[in-house]
Amino acid sequence: MRAIQITEFGGPEVLNVAELPDPSAGPGQLLIDVSRAGVNYADTHQAENSYLSASTLPMVPGGEVVGTTADGRRVVALVGTGGYAEKAVAPEALAWDVPAAVDDVTALGMIVQGASAWVLLRRNAHLAPGESVVVHAAAGGVGTLAVQLAKTWGAGRVIATASSEEKRDLALDLGADAAVDANEPDLQAALIDANGGRRVDIVLEMTGGAVTDQSLRALAPFGRLAFYGMASRREPSPVRPAALMAHSTTISGMWLPHVFRLPGDVMRTALDELFGLAAAGRLRVIGGGEYGLTEAGRAHEDLRARRTTGKLVLDPSR
Repeated sequence: MRAIQITEFGGPEVLNVAELPDPSAGPGQLLIDVSRAGVNYADTHQAENSYLSASTLPMVPGGEVVGTTADGRRVVALVGTGGYAEKAVAPEALAWDVPAAVDDVTALGMIVQGASAWVLLRRNAHLAPGESVVVHAAAGGVGTLAVQLAKTWGAGRVIATASSEEKRDLALDLGADAAVDANEPDLQAALIDANGGRRVDIVLEMTGGAVTDQSLRALAPFGRLAFYGMASRREPSPVRPAALMAHSTTISGMWLPHVFRLPGDVMRTALDELFGLAAAGRLRVIGGGEYGLTEAGRAHEDLRARRTTGKLVLDPSR
């Protein structure tokens, strides 16, 4: 089969097409003919070995696929690694049937980005009706879905940030009440101003550095910041517990694999709701671009340069 193989860690230049033996499914696994593979920002960290879980070489990157099994099931699955290929193996427990009304891009958009937005709002931030929500990187895969879910679940005001006017317009089209330039020097003041002069209740943050610092300072008493990425590769300033108490502030982190340690099938619950909303036309995944397998490096370049919006996918057939 054709696949992308990494033999040394680095940037987009290390993603090379290779001919590899077909994988085989062992007990409790499914072999999937991949119709599309999802591309996530975490994949760029995986390629340079800067992710939360260490990578080993040689490696076929890519953590999510949609395709068909030998018995004809159409599934979307988490594979850990091995997704950027014509065939992939997934644990049966991490594969979910896709409703006929849900297309490939939507299915891939829901399994990581959609589930992340669901967990951030439901489990980390515990969104209550009427609360204000800041969604950073609102034109990205998680951001576009978080904006829509926050509005669907009764947020009083959704404030999106994005780096270009085009991306801010997209966030407004998806239901955001206000859009702020992500490059605003005084981001704290801009967020408060966008909330009518009031501090904000919830921030979903994946940038790191000064964006995290200023977002924390924009929180109202009992405000919550949910941290789920560090796209800038810059650490935020250290936070003293006493400062949290002084402002009744909560900071939480979220890494999606941890949902599988929770009691009950949280992922199934999230996907059932997400697929239902999508099938009903109440939640849409923004297609961010389809790349051939040979263009995987360009997909990573575009993602790291913030040239993309929505969900990126690879087509293994080209």
